[in-house]
Amino acid sequence: MSDEIFKHVVSHAKEYGFVFPSSEIYDGLGAVYDYGQNGVELKNNLRQYWWKAMVQMHENIVGIDAAIFMHPKTWKASGHIDGFSDPMIDNKDSKKRYRADNLLEDKIARYEKDGKTNKAQELQNELDAALLENDLAKLKSLIEQHEIACPISGTRNWTDVRQFNLMFSTEMGAMAEDADKIYLRPETAQGIFVNFLNVQKTGRMKIPFGIAQTGKAFRNEIIARQFIMRMREFEQMEMQFFVRPGTQQQWYEYWKENRLNWHKKLGLGESNYRYHDHVKLAHYADAAVDIEFNFPFGFKELEGIHSRTDFDLRSHQELSGKKMQYFDAELDENGKAYGNYIPYVIETSVGLDRLFLSVLCASYKEEEVGEDDKKDTRVVLTLPPVLAPYKVAIFPLTKKDGLPEIARKIIDDLKLDYNCFYEEKDAIGKRYRRQDALGTPFCITVDHESLENQTVTIRYRDTMLQERIPITRIREILAAEINWHKLLA
Repeated sequence: MSDEIFKHVVSHAKEYGFVFPSSEIYDGLGAVYDYGQNGVELKNNLRQYWWKAMVQMHENIVGIDAAIFMHPKTWKASGHIDGFSDPMIDNKDSKKRYRADNLLEDKIARYEKDGKTNKAQELQNELDAALLENDLAKLKSLIEQHEIACPISGTRNWTDVRQFNLMFSTEMGAMAEDADKIYLRPETAQGIFVNFLNVQKTGRMKIPFGIAQTGKAFRNEIIARQFIMRMREFEQMEMQFFVRPGTQQQWYEYWKENRLNWHKKLGLGESNYRYHDHVKLAHYADAAVDIEFNFPFGFKELEGIHSRTDFDLRSHQELSGKKMQYFDAELDENGKAYGNYIPYVIETSVGLDRLFLSVLCASYKEEEVGEDDKKDTRVVLTLPPVLAPYKVAIFPLTKKDGLPEIARKIIDDLKLDYNCFYEEKDAIGKRYRRQDALGTPFCITVDHESLENQTVTIRYRDTMLQERIPITRIREILAAEINWHKLLA
């Protein structure tokens, strides 16, 4: 049933202008998608929700927008050039290529679905260990041990596992023979790290403080999976929080709780979230956890919180020769009221596209409405009102008798503050259904009674209740329901 729901969500996303396959008239481009007219509004609202909560609500966190192109040494220092790759395996019969860890993750999800939680956890631990140690032979052994077959051929005739680098490279320079090889950034975090001192000094920031950024990142994913869940071009929302060495654990726990609460405020269901602690840690981390969301295809990573120690700043200091130290006037060191150190970092990193997908999946509802002899099914997106692409739709009941003029006057009064939708075509019931499918929380209908007493009918998306109100009350009702306080308070 979950697979069917996900198919409906994907179909709905295209039919109602949320997400389109990229370059579709040329048969598309694998694992690349475009956001349509309604998708870009929802995406912008989600980005704004993150930015307000992360930057606007914290006095000690500021934002930047670093360039996508960076000096190649950036990726040498970060370890991406030497170690940023995925373990790939081919089925000899189908000739199809898969990520070895994805095959194992799918098996873990099936174990969990079948109630074999101990077996799922055991395999998860073995997978984490194999990935951390880069043990390709162990990955193939786990695939064979758990009898994983190719979804296409149905056979278990596998090649060895080998690494495939994920970074896109290009050339910068006027002449091909003189061009330098550079990379499209595979993450946004390094733009923050290389600007650490610029921000700290110009902003007169004191430890602890954070630097936030949203932006595109690029990874040469071989396998397109689960719609916009895994793409080659995607958007991250990351914050690096710089702290004194020795205090990282308390700040790690703080951000772990803070970020989960932020997700829960979306109202998608608290049971849809869980923590997944990393049993084996990367060499630069001393703690790491994923916030996972229960998508129709199972629990998958939505956001990562990592205690990265001083790895990144220290690596950039060593390769660049520039000091990345912080002067801490409040730290007593050897009897002196100052101290120099390389800060430790707590990272929070959420994929905006995955967040978009979680909201779309959890908000999509198919409901039976109407009386027994006239039952109908409506599709509705129960989005938080402040996130909806359109906040209110204005409908003149007919195209004549002065009703469109009243409707236009209402829109003129609202459109500076709210994204409004105007429509004259079709029966009012069909117009309501279209707005339900877009997630529009309020519909305003202007009829002939509006000419007489300056009242309109307001319809509420979630309850479908209709209420007659004066035109002068529209703004009051919208302001009470469509505001950031409901998510950020």
